[in-house]
Amino acid sequence: MTTASTEQVSDFYCQEALSGNTPITVVEETDEVLAFEHTRPSYPVHIVVVPKLHTPSLEDLGEGGEELLMKVMRVVRSVAAKVREEHGACCIVTNLGEYQDSKHQHWHVLFRGELPLGRV
Repeated sequence: MTTASTEQVSDFYCQEALSGNTPITVVEETDEVLAFEHTRPSYPVHIVVVPKLHTPSLEDLGEGGEELLMKVMRVVRSVAAKVREEHGACCIVTNLGEYQDSKHQHWHVLFRGELPLGRV
């Protein structure tokens, strides 16, 4: 007798954002990459960049491989440059393993808030 696995793969990006089930505000988009405002931001500026093709993580690049990763990084760089120009600073984060809540490669482009006095 076989039983179905009760473990579900959590992929907010395929299941919600890319499918249109959750409304998003697009920041930048190409044929293969989407950047949008985080639906539950933790910072004053919180943008998420994802490949449109399901890609498990930075370690497991899936079918898109390094070619798709480079396309994602071009969008990350573009969005990060705009955030830094507008706010004076930018932080880029991705997570792996247990830190990666959604099992779809994604990059957070952030402005965390006020810069220390004297820093522009």
